[in-house]
Amino acid sequence: MKSGYRRMLRHGWLAAALAIGVSHAQGASEQAYMMTGEQARPPIGWVQFCADRPHECEVAPTMPRDVVLSTKAWKDLVRINNRVNETIKPMTDLDHYGVVEKWTYPDDGYGDCEDYVLLKRRMLIDAGWPREALLITVVRDGKGDGHAVLTVKTDRGEFILDNQNAAVVPWYESGYRFVKRQSQSDPNVWISLGDQSRASATASH
Repeated sequence: MKSGYRRMLRHGWLAAALAIGVSHAQGASEQAYMMTGEQARPPIGWVQFCADRPHECEVAPTMPRDVVLSTKAWKDLVRINNRVNETIKPMTDLDHYGVVEKWTYPDDGYGDCEDYVLLKRRMLIDAGWPREALLITVVRDGKGDGHAVLTVKTDRGEFILDNQNAAVVPWYESGYRFVKRQSQSDPNVWISLGDQSRASATASH
């Protein structure tokens, strides 16, 4: 592991630890949680993923749940994020599968942004985290390109797991414009986030 990457990880740990400490002292701020809007159309990649793996998507609606962000939970979150980012090699769907968009698990060791997200989500669920707190989220980066990240909803705010960023950060520090994400109650229902006037994003990184 390169020294610069280690510094980034240490910085991420420190920043989050400070954020958690402040929220313990003052309570989670209003900024800690995104504003949600109306129901949105699910990404075509998710629709196809569910067609390929119906057993993972045919779930009954449930009550929203947030994770209690204990020290152990934070360490598990960072560990799984780092493990996936370090293990999976980036490759576009076009190069990988010969199609523009395909959401699937990167079981062969290669994938793009939504594949990282799906694997992190599965690993966290397998580790006992509630599905209702792990929300696949579509964003746009600074260039306006579509991208997918995993939003983790906790009692200390919402944090972003991202294959383009080594650190787990609060959503408002990610630098992205948030488009839409899964509902906490039903992963097949998607909810808009912020301004939707520029059309929905296609995850591509």
